[in-house]
Amino acid sequence: MDRSMKTLEHTIEVEAPFGPPTTSGRSSRTSPRFMEGVRSVEQLDDTHVHWVAEIAGTKKEWDAEITRQVPDTEIDWIGLGDPDDRGRIVFEPTGDRTRVTMMLDYDPQGPVEEIGDKLGLVKRRVKGDMERFKQFLEARGSETGGWRGQVNPD
Repeated sequence: MDRSMKTLEHTIEVEAPFGPPTTSGRSSRTSPRFMEGVRSVEQLDDTHVHWVAEIAGTKKEWDAEITRQVPDTEIDWIGLGDPDDRGRIVFEPTGDRTRVTMMLDYDPQGPVEEIGDKLGLVKRRVKGDMERFKQFLEARGSETGGWRGQVNPD
């Protein structure tokens, strides 16, 4: 990891049983519903996704590669280009609930993003996104229809 990279981790408890309705595969149609600033996400193929978002008032577009996906367990990715980020979402059963943990390594780009990071805006945005994700999962009750295949499982 680059020394300038920042690391965030946030966990939520979803009041829904562990299983496909809660842990279903990634779906490009659903991400803009709960991720602040995300305008669109386009699935290019099984392992590549194109993102369009507004970050610190600026429109940004980038691709990400899914480096590991184990249905009902985890999704790992790396950003290709700018922003240079990597992350992981892990789903774990906890009785009649599901624990979802998101880990993100990111590199704030430019002075506006650096200031936003120092003011805790990135941390608050991630927390808000995770809380909206929790509400989305609890209200959904059915799978998203996202691809559930495996990518580089151990």
